[in-house]
This record gives sequence, structure tokens and C-alpha cells, in this order.
Amino acid sequence: MKVVFAGTPEFAAVALKALHEADFEIVLVLTQPDRPAGRGMQMHASAVKQYALQQQIQVAQPISLRLDGKYPVDAQQAHALLHNTPHDVMVVAAYGLILPLSVLAIPPLGCINIHGSLLPRWRGAAPIHRAIESGDKLTGITIMQMEQGLDTGPMLATASVPIAANDSTGTLHDKLAALGGTMIVEALRAMEKGTITATVQPEQGVTYAAKISKDEAALDFSLSAQTLARKIQAFNPFPGTHAKLEGVIVKIWQAELIEGKADNAVSGQIIAANGHDGILLACASGDSVLRLTELQKPGGKRLPAAEFLKGFVIQPGQIFSS
Repeated sequence: MKVVFAGTPEFAAVALKALHEADFEIVLVLTQPDRPAGRGMQMHASAVKQYALQQQIQVAQPISLRLDGKYPVDAQQAHALLHNTPHDVMVVAAYGLILPLSVLAIPPLGCINIHGSLLPRWRGAAPIHRAIESGDKLTGITIMQMEQGLDTGPMLATASVPIAANDSTGTLHDKLAALGGTMIVEALRAMEKGTITATVQPEQGVTYAAKISKDEAALDFSLSAQTLARKIQAFNPFPGTHAKLEGVIVKIWQAELIEGKADNAVSGQIIAANGHDGILLACASGDSVLRLTELQKPGGKRLPAAEFLKGFVIQPGQIFSS
């Protein structure tokens, strides 16, 4: 089976590697253009491009695939390349570009997507983040046949993964990426044998995972400690949550819910800050307590709370704000 692969980040690179090592013939890889990243803002190739070049697989990086969009010439060239590259199926994983109907119709067996949720829950761009943020206990991978709607196509395979109490988006991402790689290999092998079946998504239980915005990263301590702990986990490693203390923006990477109340404390007020207790904050007008366990000051490294306090003075009574 000849495969065109479309994907960009590490989640997709894991699937590409699995397909390549399973001896599927990867005839072309589509990935997003190189982007500036890091302190020096140097141009960086995507994880998918890096792996493809290592394996000497042809790579294309169109800006757009929409013939009626802002970059019609680029899209026309991409369409011509796809039409002139014989293949059976296109596998898509976290590509980041919309596939118009004109592209979905090119592969004889269609376009197959690896999606990081149990559809129809969390259709859209950020299913892993939103599942953790919402306190879901279970998520998974859905292999689906793509159509014009946003993650609305029939499901070819599903598998679930429990969300552990200490899972961040980073740790859950790695679990789902590995599962997605295994499942897409199994799905394509079933397609080769003609044994795969499609199931229409149920109409009930549809939710949408909106793209993560950096504007969401500021913590609002009028919310409950449980809500904030989930958000901190969901936004780790990107974009990372933050709060302001005495005019300094502090990144908060990990935290945990503490049972009990913070009597006579206002939202965001520091109850304790020491090597034994860590940094304890009142939330939701004292109805719950949040322990900050990993923080980062501007220009510094991510540090456990005890180490952070050695280089950043925090006193009980001070107030974190958003």
C-alpha cells in the first residue's frame, strides 16, 4: 500500500515512524512550513519533516491547500503533486492545514485521520488539552475516515486510555501518540485485507476542543483549586499557566489540590511558603487550597517549589493575581 502522510508535530512523527517501520511505502510527506522558534527565533523544521528527511522520503510544505484561498498558486502546485504521486491512501495526523474536498477526493481509499480523543467528544484542534481541563477520566484515539466536516467522519477504530490524576498534556500526549501509531498500522493492514468497517459517529455527546490561546494562560484564583489544578496540568507544556506576584509574572507548571479550607483568606492569597509545605494558595474565596509544586521566574528554569523559594522570596499574606 502506497501512503501519503500529512502531519506536523511530534504526535504525527510517532505515527509516521510506525508506518515506515511497518514497511508501508511512504511516497510523500506533507508538513507545515518551517517556523521560527526558540530564543534566537531560528527557523526549525517540524518533527515530521525531520524524520522524513532522515528516511529520505520526499517532503512538500505547502502554505495552503485551498484552491480558493489566499495562496492559490501554492495550493495548485500541491494538488498537482498529489495527482502526480501514485498512492492509495492519505494518513493525516495533527497536520494543521484544512484539507478541502478537492484534496479529500484524490486518494482512491480516501484520507484517514488519527484523532486524539474518543469521538464525537472533543472534535477540533486541542482534544488532549480540553479533556484534562474538563476533568475527563477517559480519552483515547479514534481512527476516522475524513470528510468535509470538522472531525465528523465515520470511525474505523477506537481505543481508550485512562487519564491519570497526575497526567499533564505532555504525558498524555505521549501515551496517545504511541497508541495512535499502533492503531494506524493495524487500520491500514485491515484496509489492505478488506476487513475494516466504518461506524457513523453518534449524534449525542458532541463537544468541540477549541484551539488553545495564550490569552487563556492567566490563572483566575476566584475559581476552585480543582479547576485551576486541571488547567495547570492541561496547559503543561504549552502554553503554560501564569500569575502575577508583586508585579512579576511567574509561570506555574504543576500544582495539586489540597483538602481543607483557607479561612479568612482572599482568592490568590498565599497561606504558606516554605520548603516543608510548599506554596499554598487560597482559591475561590477561601473554599479550596492549591499547592504550587513547580514554578519558573522570568529568565529562570522550571524548579520544584522548594528550590524556587531559595531564589524568589515569597511571604504568607502576599496575593497572586491574574
